[in-house]
Amino acid sequence: MKLTRGLALSVLTLAMAMALHGCGDKKEGGDGKATQVAAKVGKDEITVLELNHELARLGGNLTPEQSKQAANQVLRGLVDQHLLMQQAIAEKLDHEPKVLQALEAARRQILAQAYVEKITAAAAKPTEAEIKDYYDKHPELFSERRIYRLQELSVQVTPDNAALVQEKLASVRNLNEFVEWLRANNIPARGAQSVKAAEQLPLELLPRLHALKDGQALTLSGNNVLNIVYLAGSQTQPVTLQQATPVIERYLLNARKRELAEKELKRLRDTTKVEYLGEYSEATKAEAPPVLPPVKPGADAREVAPAALPDLTAPAGER
Repeated sequence: MKLTRGLALSVLTLAMAMALHGCGDKKEGGDGKATQVAAKVGKDEITVLELNHELARLGGNLTPEQSKQAANQVLRGLVDQHLLMQQAIAEKLDHEPKVLQALEAARRQILAQAYVEKITAAAAKPTEAEIKDYYDKHPELFSERRIYRLQELSVQVTPDNAALVQEKLASVRNLNEFVEWLRANNIPARGAQSVKAAEQLPLELLPRLHALKDGQALTLSGNNVLNIVYLAGSQTQPVTLQQATPVIERYLLNARKRELAEKELKRLRDTTKVEYLGEYSEATKAEAPPVLPPVKPGADAREVAPAALPDLTAPAGER
């Protein structure tokens, strides 16, 4: 079990610790009862409440032995945090502009997140009927789920040769023949092979891939780029409704939370006077980042056509 990553000290973590300096001296919990102390670092105390908060961030189901090991490692990390924090305060780093800005940024983030969590707590849990309806409407993810063996090409095209490239792609018998034609015509192309499950593909692309038969391809056009996804082979691995229920439930619940958060943010924007001044007056036209990150019923949303692919038009010895 790897826990060291969760204990890494970042600037933000240190800044937050400095902002909360002095809180460790309290010996009462929120209910007024005495709080058990796990460690003392100089005049600071690290309470069990603080330790449990950090442990909760690790998540996962741990055995008693693993929990004990995790608690000891997290506590050592908190001790190191306090040591560094105390030295930073002794050298008055908490008065430096950059640190003050980091503290304020952390405060904004924590308070904004707390409010989002408060308003999204009312999101209704999906019903069994809603879960089954989503399952039935997305066979490509569940009942007809497939593992795809893909060959991907990213071809650099120009307005002059784009139509010719498309025409040649439609006429070739296989992808290797098309690659050889690209090389003969000095058209740059990069390619890769991968094996991806349905849930690892972008949701907007998956239905198109699902409709393909082995040996077929689809194209995605971009700015002077033609992305070609060739389905070299596939294997069906369905997921039952029972297996999919927890995943769909989380997905639908998270989607509802995001909808509630965006609705509340729209209300706040409409009822609060906001002015963008000077050179930032154009910010009103910019697209704001999402209140909550996008959600999808899968663990990994990777692009089908990566940007950094091996050059297929260069001689073999130069790739």
